[in-house]
Amino acid sequence: MKLKLHQLGDPVLRQVARELNAGEIGSDFIRQLIEHMKEAMRDAPGVGLAAPQIGLPLQLAVIEDRPEYLKDVSKEELRAKGRKPVSFHAMINPRIVRSEGETQEFFEGCLSFAGYAAIVPRAHKVTVEYLDETGKRKTVSAEGWYARILQHEIDHLNGTAYVDRMHTRTLTTMENFNRNWKSRSEEDVLRMLK
Repeated sequence: MKLKLHQLGDPVLRQVARELNAGEIGSDFIRQLIEHMKEAMRDAPGVGLAAPQIGLPLQLAVIEDRPEYLKDVSKEELRAKGRKPVSFHAMINPRIVRSEGETQEFFEGCLSFAGYAAIVPRAHKVTVEYLDETGKRKTVSAEGWYARILQHEIDHLNGTAYVDRMHTRTLTTMENFNRNWKSRSEEDVLRMLK
């Protein structure tokens, strides 16, 4: 099944998604949905996908930052962003229970606002409680890029998009990002666009 990625402006992206109940978790429908979401995320390609992004107002997200996505990223950028591979996993009814560390500002994009990016401040570290696809309660403490992915996807489940948190003057097309900003630090970009 080919899932349609909904774009910003679709009302489903602006509502709080409903929690999945115990009877739904582990059902054939949810298991299949998770597999279809994984395929859609990989096809895009992206590092996270929330159910509202495919038109379903459910508290469900899938996450994966594959090693092949990092191969063309410089060691300096990987270090600065704290970016490492993240194995595939689904999160049901996730909640950020703690944010800590200094806020970090990096360019961020979204599959539901295709072709654009902007600098978005995010907490460096978060602790998230969620249920896995079997209904088992889990807690994950994440930092760096993984923490950013979690915050981005959980925002989607609460009707928030990165454009609500971005530095508005940094919004750019991906073409212009690659041409003008990719080789600059976010600090430099923010300073230039004051």
